[in-house]
Formats: sequence, C-alpha cells, structure tokens
Amino acid sequence: MSSFLSFLAVKRKVSASTQNQALSALLFLYRDVLGIKLEWLDSLMRAKKPKRLPEVLAKSEVRSVLKHLDGVPWIVVMLLSGAGLRLLECLRLRIKDIDFGYHQIIVREGKGGEDRITMLPDAVTTRLKHQFEEVRDLHQHDIKSGRGSVKLPGALSKKYPNAERQWGWQWVFPATRCYRDRRLGKIYRHHLHESVIQRAVKDAVVAAGLHKRVTCHTFRHSFATHLLEDGYDSRTVQELLGHKDVRTTMIYTHVLKRGGKVVKSPADSF
Repeated sequence: MSSFLSFLAVKRKVSASTQNQALSALLFLYRDVLGIKLEWLDSLMRAKKPKRLPEVLAKSEVRSVLKHLDGVPWIVVMLLSGAGLRLLECLRLRIKDIDFGYHQIIVREGKGGEDRITMLPDAVTTRLKHQFEEVRDLHQHDIKSGRGSVKLPGALSKKYPNAERQWGWQWVFPATRCYRDRRLGKIYRHHLHESVIQRAVKDAVVAAGLHKRVTCHTFRHSFATHLLEDGYDSRTVQELLGHKDVRTTMIYTHVLKRGGKVVKSPADSF
C-alpha cells in the first residue's frame, strides 16, 4: 500500500490532493466495501499540500479587468475585490443582507458556518441599488405568475412558511430561470450559478491582456493584500475575511510590494 502511494508521488508525480484521494479510496474499499479492517492502513500518513503564495493583482490590474465587465459580473467582481467575499458568499447574498445605511454586508454562514460583517464599497452602491430595482421587478413578475419562492436556510421554511416569498429573502443575484423541486413539487428561483461569473472573469482577463493565472478567488486575495498595503492591521483584515486564525491572514504579508514588515531593500539606497 505504501509502495503504491509512493509510486503515485514519485513516478506519476501526482499532487498531494490526488495522492490523498487515492488513500481515501483505498480506505473506503477495505473498510466499507470488503469489510476488512486494517489497523495499519488508518495510520498511513497523508501527503501534505505544499504552501503556495496566492496570486495577487495590482489595483491597476483589477481596474483593467473591470473595464471589460458589465452588469452583474461587474458588481460581483467589485464585491470580491472591494469587500473580500468568496464567490459563493457573494452569489448567496439576499436582499436583507445588504445594509446601505451602514454601508455594510452581512455574510451568512460563510466558510466554517459562521456569519461576519464586511464593508459595502461606495463605488458599487449605485449599480447595486439599480440591481435591487431589477430584482424587485423580476420578483413582482414571479409573484403575479404564482411563483416568487426561494429556498430558505435550515428549517426556516417550516417555521415561517410564507417567508420564502418575502422580498427580504430574495437573492441579490437571481438565476434567469426557475426550477421545480421534484420532492416538494414547488417552483423556486435559485441564485445565479458561479460558472456565469467565472466565464465572464476569464474572458475579461484575456481581454485585459493579463498573463497571470486569475480566478474569482484572486480578487479576494487582492482585497486582503491591498488593505495591508494601505496600512490596515492584520487583525482587521482577518475579521473582514472571516479567518479563524490570524496566521492564515499573515500569508498576504508575503506578497506585499515591500515585504510583510515594510522593509526597504538596501539596494534601493545604492
């Protein structure tokens, strides 16, 4: 068994995640399918993923990508790069989660199942309010058509059976089509699928002429790095990102233009 896993890493040169996936498959085969419990198999060490520095865009590069985006993709990327949201956190936003008065966004059940508050960028407010108007028109049309329902988290639909049609629970970025839940027989509208934004970002990066490997998560990395560049402390950035451990946030100090401790190179004074 160990020889096989070593073969995958040495000869096939697979990644740590692929090697761990193979180990998990073997554990499932012996333990759950064959019913054979091998104590030594449980003690096998899993491959450790190598630490990689995150890809980060300069502010000018973020602007160049935004120039080739419009509509919902523009708003979403602005929230990723301006509020530090993950893509699914952004697409799962509901109307009630946006507070224009206090310029803040409430992220519900983020990574780790915890809520957090982050800022609402002023630069996106006008377009976001326009998005609200379009969503309201769509919701009113759905209501008139006998639809207008969205899935609620947990068991809220049982506790508040009418809430799924209320305005505050609607998605900020709804999908263009509705779907029928086969189990319940009801018609719901889901939030926009992440692939829509991913394709738009990919096309915008190409159009901007960037040669970096840019994904939607790159904008979250850039958000954290830009805050540190602007002088904000790691604890503040940690809270905005929703990291449990500040050491996770500290990785962004390694990609700053002048280093994590703002140390100036001796060569710059030659």
